[in-house]
Amino acid sequence: MSKKTDIRKLASRYVKMVEWSDEDHCYIGRCPELFHGGTHGDDEVKVYATLSAMVEEAIKERRKEGRKLPAPVMPQKYSGKFLLRMGTELHKALSVRAFRERKSINQVCVEALSAKA
Repeated sequence: MSKKTDIRKLASRYVKMVEWSDEDHCYIGRCPELFHGGTHGDDEVKVYATLSAMVEEAIKERRKEGRKLPAPVMPQKYSGKFLLRMGTELHKALSVRAFRERKSINQVCVEALSAKA
């Protein structure tokens, strides 16, 4: 594996967020695991590309200085499962809805969460 591929693989493990800022009237790109601040601009795709390059550069610099990279916040693999706690009334309402729609509670919840994600 080349050094460039190795750096890209490491960089892919870190969260890169690009969000619109109403306050700044532009897209803001951040990688809070590796550095404070970030990048900004009017084009979301360009901001992401610049941010990705910044992440790769931060990794190179840490390695050059002999500094350890922080552990990524997000796990590498997802099981597809998580436990959700809710009140009894919501649980009852979801059960009734699932029964009416001839679906499992899981299907109803996945559909609702997918619509909001």
